[in-house]
Amino acid sequence: MEIAKVVSKRSTCLRRQVGALIVKNKQIVATGYNGSPKDMAHCSETGCLREQLKVPSGQNHELCRGIHAEQNAVVQAAYHGVSVQGGTLYCTHQPCVVCTKILLNAGIRRIVYANPYPDKLAEDMLAASGIKVEVVPAP
Repeated sequence: MEIAKVVSKRSTCLRRQVGALIVKNKQIVATGYNGSPKDMAHCSETGCLREQLKVPSGQNHELCRGIHAEQNAVVQAAYHGVSVQGGTLYCTHQPCVVCTKILLNAGIRRIVYANPYPDKLAEDMLAASGIKVEVVPAP
């Protein structure tokens, strides 16, 4: 979990710094942090759309310029041709519903996170999925 916390320091998000890593066969295969897509202006330059629109945490995920840490980790693995099927995601925060769906379809079998996130649908989907979920104290 400490590595996920270190990865989160690369985040360019103004609201919440999130770090994630995917481990398979006891090796880190991908990392990710939340922030603007590659070659796009960071929110520190453009301003935070979610703050401007007063969007509550856990709602309207599409109203954001950024990509989530979990999504970036899966994308990084795909970009480099590395399968994450059967892997474990370590994340500083509980995945949202969008990330949960991506992780389910990517074949992640275990999720370990430290901080809660207000997304009941994500919790319900994880509970129904059979994925092992562990909550550990924040480092």
